[in-house]
Amino acid sequence: MNTYNILVVEDDIEIAKAVEIYLKNQGYKVFVGHNGKEGLDIINKETIHLAIVDIMMPVMDGIQMTIKLREKYDFPLIMLSAKSEEIDKIMGLNIGADDYVTKPFAPMELIARVNSHIRRYSRYLELINNGGKAEEHKDEVFAIGGLELNVDKVELTVDGKAVKLTPIEFKILQLLMKHPGRVFSSEEIYERVWNEKAVSTDTIMVHVRNIREKIEYDPKNPKYLKVVWGVGYKIEKV
Repeated sequence: MNTYNILVVEDDIEIAKAVEIYLKNQGYKVFVGHNGKEGLDIINKETIHLAIVDIMMPVMDGIQMTIKLREKYDFPLIMLSAKSEEIDKIMGLNIGADDYVTKPFAPMELIARVNSHIRRYSRYLELINNGGKAEEHKDEVFAIGGLELNVDKVELTVDGKAVKLTPIEFKILQLLMKHPGRVFSSEEIYERVWNEKAVSTDTIMVHVRNIREKIEYDPKNPKYLKVVWGVGYKIEKV
């Protein structure tokens, strides 16, 4: 069984300690920092598979830390935020967070999110480490217009140019490209990608917007990833 390394960056020492205990009980190895700078220092020294990052912290906040780490790393990142920080949550997702949990939270809710992201990321790493040769994804390539998504190599090209996606963005785009023209509701996208019952689908809208920024020539007038108002999202047949 693989041991996965989780980074917790939280300035509230009691919350950080409680999260650390729950994660260790799940078999994870846990590293703890109390501000963004400490978190980045740990990332540069250790192999991290997922980070849990608070938004409001001294020295360097979670937004600044996320921007910095996304320059080099693509592991999942769950952001912690208070209810009053709605704008910060959206900003966090826009600059590279994969998910968020609102304080106060039930510890097992956070653990469920961690387990879900780790399952997906472990499959993503398996594809990368095996040179893109996984039994269930052999020779799986989807091409629509100028988009080509190679599941084996975990690569996306847009008009021949490589485009980097986060693991979550990759899974969402893979789902939509696999069924061109079909409309998926936010709830269905969440349940298919996260493999769990949809509780909050706010993240889907932000991830879709981020994908558009990466694949569309004009994101405000998309050619590929379109919204069907009141229903959901689809990849247009081109």
